[in-house]
Amino acid sequence: MRLTDDLSERLRTLPTGPGIYLFKDADGRVLYIGKAKNLRSRVRSYFQSSRNLEPKTLRMIGRAVDFDLIGTANEVESLILEANLVKEHKPRYNIRLKDDKQFPYVKVTTSEPFPRVLVVRKLEKDGNTYFGPYTSVTKMRKTLQMLTRVFQIRTCNLVIPAPEGKTHKVCLDYHIKRCAGPCEDLQSQDDYAEGVTGVLMALTGKVDELIEQLTVKMQAAAADMRFEDARRYKVQIDGLRSISQKQSTEVQEKIDRDVISLAREGKLAVCVVLQIRNGTLIGRQDFQLESDVDDSDEAIVETFLTQYYNHQPNLPRELFIPRDLESLEVLQLWLREMKGGAIDVIRPQRGEKVKVVDLAATNARMLLDELLIQKRVATERTSKMVTSLQADLGLTMAPRRIACFDISNTGETDAVGACVVFENGKPKKSEYRKFKIKGVAGQDDFKMMREVIGRYFYRIRTEERDPPDLVVVDGGKGQLSSALSELTSLGFPDQPVIGLAKRLEEIFVPGQSDAQSISKSSPGLTLLKQLRDEAHRFAITYNRKVRSKRTITSELDAIPGIGPAKRTALLKAFGSVSKIKVASVEEIAAVPGITAKLAETIKATL
Repeated sequence: MRLTDDLSERLRTLPTGPGIYLFKDADGRVLYIGKAKNLRSRVRSYFQSSRNLEPKTLRMIGRAVDFDLIGTANEVESLILEANLVKEHKPRYNIRLKDDKQFPYVKVTTSEPFPRVLVVRKLEKDGNTYFGPYTSVTKMRKTLQMLTRVFQIRTCNLVIPAPEGKTHKVCLDYHIKRCAGPCEDLQSQDDYAEGVTGVLMALTGKVDELIEQLTVKMQAAAADMRFEDARRYKVQIDGLRSISQKQSTEVQEKIDRDVISLAREGKLAVCVVLQIRNGTLIGRQDFQLESDVDDSDEAIVETFLTQYYNHQPNLPRELFIPRDLESLEVLQLWLREMKGGAIDVIRPQRGEKVKVVDLAATNARMLLDELLIQKRVATERTSKMVTSLQADLGLTMAPRRIACFDISNTGETDAVGACVVFENGKPKKSEYRKFKIKGVAGQDDFKMMREVIGRYFYRIRTEERDPPDLVVVDGGKGQLSSALSELTSLGFPDQPVIGLAKRLEEIFVPGQSDAQSISKSSPGLTLLKQLRDEAHRFAITYNRKVRSKRTITSELDAIPGIGPAKRTALLKAFGSVSKIKVASVEEIAAVPGITAKLAETIKATL
């Protein structure tokens, strides 16, 4: 970021309180989000020549053209806000959890009289009880299936008790002894609540305690000759013991504890959470993080803690970490506020506690080794596709970065272009680009391709970025010729480029009038097919979006008295023009801002 007079003035007037700062590039994309105890001191440090900045930070500052600030009341609020904004914006230069939105939670609907056990993807403050997130979905579902079967938890979506005037009938689960029929009042709420309590205790790791309680109940029922009840308790005990056997060895202290460990190599980082509940190791959660080789272990651990526990419904009493952290006091204060009670963040130094941390470290290293093997196998497979394509096309260098262009239009309207980029044989969606055709009248695919190629490479030239190793245009000699002309005029005469014919195994190359063939068995041809299919999908999706927006806008805007505000209100109320068409005049008039007379006009026009 160039230190202009305006920027110097902004740096002089920065606030001294805590908050968040966001560095942005020329397109307004967020590059990096950081927190600070003193915003003025932290932000100004990025522009001090004497400061020894890491290479990653220098790259970020080199791309940044602006920054924003968000003040907070204290450091804890800064910590929370940073975690939420990083998850929302996914900045290029921040460490962040990879694909954390995919991890499910277990939701026990304890706000209902007869709770259910559900698998959900979103954590909400709705009065229910949540567990997770779970990274091993298969294990989690098997455990839930066993628990709901053993404790006869209903799997239906009925509202129980039934609303006034309605009745329910038992389903198949009742007849095969997987539900006791609370929908028909065949099971009391207190009796059902016993099963829910069993599920909650099992999910919080209190399996042994639960087995002891059920054993006492089983023996009492047998002594009173309530053999049916005794058998039910026996089935529950056997099911819980199967869970207990799968859980690892006991820890000496009967305490709830999470043990965090980190393993990393290059840009690949893995964090493991060993979950100890009531002294028993009940599970292991594994997470990959997107980081940079310049990031310190401490920064990765701190980022993981804030992003993981910001969406963790059940905090332990203790948290073991593998590194000393500068922000330990703030983290601990934040976690205590989240828990609403005591929680200690500790880095063990000796004794049995270190052995638990070593166990987590062993798990993290094993997981990292597995991922490295998978990555190497995938790289070898990808390299074969790239090197094969190099040989097929006779290129002087391997096309590791390929840009593929496609045009999509509906007759003479809604013409758009699309560019998809593959790196080392895999899509790089952050480099995808969409183009609304602006300078071509009518239907002329050649000129449209020239416009899209021109706009793409003009930006490469002005931003002084490296061009792709290979350009692929979807089309024959005409599209290839248009692309070559535009590339030459922009100063890229040596850019490798090919045209894909309708028959995939045939390609057009510069300087040859006839199509060239590629063997159907070539891995390079497979890569070209993936490229064209992805470019076609991306272009059509954008074309449909543009066409849909134009159709909606033109139909409603053609009605006298309808402006942008009323159009938005109508679409918000009905969802689509087709639903407005079938609505009555009274229903249309009920929309805020729509008078009865205007509603009649809308109905008549549509």
